[in-house]
Amino acid sequence: MSQNNQKDKKLVTEITAMDEDFAKWYTDIVKKADLIDYSSVKGCMIIRPYGYAIWENIQKILDARFKATGVENVYMPMFIPESLLKKEKDHVEGFAPEVAWVTHGGDEKLTERLCVRPTSETLFCEHYANIIKSYRDLPKVYNQWCSVVRWEKTTRPFLRSREFLWQEGHTMHRTAEEAEARTVQMLNVYADFFEKDLGMPVLRGQKTDKEKFAGAEATYTVEALMHDGKALQGGTSHNFGNGFAKAFNIQFLDNDNQLKYAYETSWGVSTRIIGGIIMTHGDDSGLVLPPSVAPIQVVIIPVQQHKDGVLEAANKLKDTLSAAGIRVKLDDSDQSPGWKFSEYEMKGVPLRIEIGPRDIAENKCVIVRRDNREKSFVNIDNLVEAVNEGLDNLLNALYTKALANRENRTYSAAELDELISIANEKSGYIKAMWCGDLECELKLKEVADVSSRCIPFNEEPIGDTCVCCGRAAKKLVYWGKAY
Repeated sequence: MSQNNQKDKKLVTEITAMDEDFAKWYTDIVKKADLIDYSSVKGCMIIRPYGYAIWENIQKILDARFKATGVENVYMPMFIPESLLKKEKDHVEGFAPEVAWVTHGGDEKLTERLCVRPTSETLFCEHYANIIKSYRDLPKVYNQWCSVVRWEKTTRPFLRSREFLWQEGHTMHRTAEEAEARTVQMLNVYADFFEKDLGMPVLRGQKTDKEKFAGAEATYTVEALMHDGKALQGGTSHNFGNGFAKAFNIQFLDNDNQLKYAYETSWGVSTRIIGGIIMTHGDDSGLVLPPSVAPIQVVIIPVQQHKDGVLEAANKLKDTLSAAGIRVKLDDSDQSPGWKFSEYEMKGVPLRIEIGPRDIAENKCVIVRRDNREKSFVNIDNLVEAVNEGLDNLLNALYTKALANRENRTYSAAELDELISIANEKSGYIKAMWCGDLECELKLKEVADVSSRCIPFNEEPIGDTCVCCGRAAKKLVYWGKAY
């Protein structure tokens, strides 16, 4: 075996097989695909350029989707006075265990502790109380892109870290109906993003009272199923009613000359999405990125690049694709083509183009898809059309494969013993009826180690008795183990 072939083989085998150790496979990918590095602050990660470029593309797409619904971006301080955080009782109790506190400014002890924001409801509410006076001031539909801090005990890159990047929308409305409509609207924005841009099928539904956001009247969620059968909460949208408005005295004079409290919503997604992309679409060779968020959508690998005309032809391909708005990279380094193939497969680049002397003579090139390694021989004159078609086909294939995984890992249980057996022997969602009592929800966590993922919208009941206690059932619930 040549030295280059040995190098190529070693590169691939450095990633642990997902069926051997899924957690190790995940960690190998985030490190070896240059997504993150560990920092000297325990539980915090350095997002490297390739990983951050994925987040930038996520931001760009979501920001445009938000603004199409009337959202405006703002920025709030990262510090929250303790007295402000305590204004909404349920909210502060929900976050108290995860709060990081600033107690000193320089050498001087602060007269009041400052919380490093775990979320910004209280800051937005304080601001809204100052600027909302009349029904003409409503609605207020604000969002901010920022980082938040939650002092997690157990951390994993992207999935759970002490500081992470996200967006948090906070809106104020004239009526309860308007707030509910916005809550559902933003959940659907998230669902469309996951399914149409990321190729990740999601369940849309409502969280139980136990799982809803601290201080919310209702929390809606999009839940995705990972390759290993564990669920990932992709994004949430919360209807706060007017509880925060009452706590912060956010009142407006309505057109009937009555003073009324405004109604609030909040919604957010975070860099956890990147972990979801990895665990939904990745394989034993590394990342498989949806084209919409891939930093490089097409990589061009010249074959026998030392020969006359090869690099010149490769550069022409690059210029053609760049002019068409496609994110493309030409790798003309002195590494072997085999090494390059493995490198860009590990980085999840959706399409690879190979071009060499024989291809040039025939005015064609080879396009290879990352997901299935399917090869197509394409006339160079039709390159842009072929690449766009290839990117679309890859995204559709990713969605279809992920949906099949979800369907194959969704089970139903009518009895408690059946649910426990499924939870112990299989991985995925378990559909079962629930009476609505917290006691039964806690018992299922205790005996089967499953949590309620969501009460799905628009799904028919599968029985009329609770899977746990046997009493009359109120809701169909998806249960499962989750990240």
